[in-house]
Amino acid sequence: MTVADPERSIAFYRDTLQIPFLFQFPGLAFFNCGGVRLMLTKPEGAGSHAGNSVLYFKVADIQAEAQSLVSRGVTLEGEPHLIAKLPDHDLWMAFFRDPDNNLLALMSEVRP
Repeated sequence: MTVADPERSIAFYRDTLQIPFLFQFPGLAFFNCGGVRLMLTKPEGAGSHAGNSVLYFKVADIQAEAQSLVSRGVTLEGEPHLIAKLPDHDLWMAFFRDPDNNLLALMSEVRP
């Protein structure tokens, strides 16, 4: 994921979102997102630091996780809400943004 200021983004992902921080090199930082490695870096050349793909974080209790993020200074774009009623679960989501305005989301599969 490209970011304008790696140090600012490291603080957000490590301290605010509490994603396990792995290591960093000048201009690069790596996190462990449940076994998937997330790399934060400045864009190369004339690339933009915004407009990356949406990252979805699967959580068991979306209400509790959303409240936890808000308590750490994250602004939600709306309350957690029902996205779809599927045959075996309801899909709930809550969206928020990182310091570079990249869209992130909490996702929860709620079983009846």
